[in-house]
Amino acid sequence: MKSYTLLLSAFAAVCFISCQSKSEKKFEKLEKMNWLIGSWEQALPEGILTESWTKENDSTYSGKSFFIKQKDTIHLESIVLIQKNEELFYIPTVKGQNNDEPVTFKLTSDAENAFTFENPKHDYPQKIMYKKVASDRLVAVISGKQQGKDGQESYPMKRK
Repeated sequence: MKSYTLLLSAFAAVCFISCQSKSEKKFEKLEKMNWLIGSWEQALPEGILTESWTKENDSTYSGKSFFIKQKDTIHLESIVLIQKNEELFYIPTVKGQNNDEPVTFKLTSDAENAFTFENPKHDYPQKIMYKKVASDRLVAVISGKQQGKDGQESYPMKRK
């Protein structure tokens, strides 16, 4: 009876472990960006740029970016950061641009604490990069060709 109980316990443990590993899907690329979760801000003479990120589920983070001048929202952007299979996508929707349709950028580089997304077919930007500078600081950089000329804009932000 004792060996039967041990055998049954071992079988149950094997079943539990094998079922667990098959049902738990890993989103490692997205998880590397978990430091992004929270609110970030850059104060400028023209106004305040704010970006806020939340975790929607294991495969999706959502972000909001807006620029406020005095009490008016000048720029509003909704962002989805989603992992589908082994691919990570940055999908912004900017009010008043691209017919209010989302634009998809694919992850092309994920060095430690720096992530680059690209869409060479987009008008501007073609590249979006986020880099963690410190636990409370990041820099977002957009770049590409605009009207035939190389352009780049940097947005250093501090955690709120």
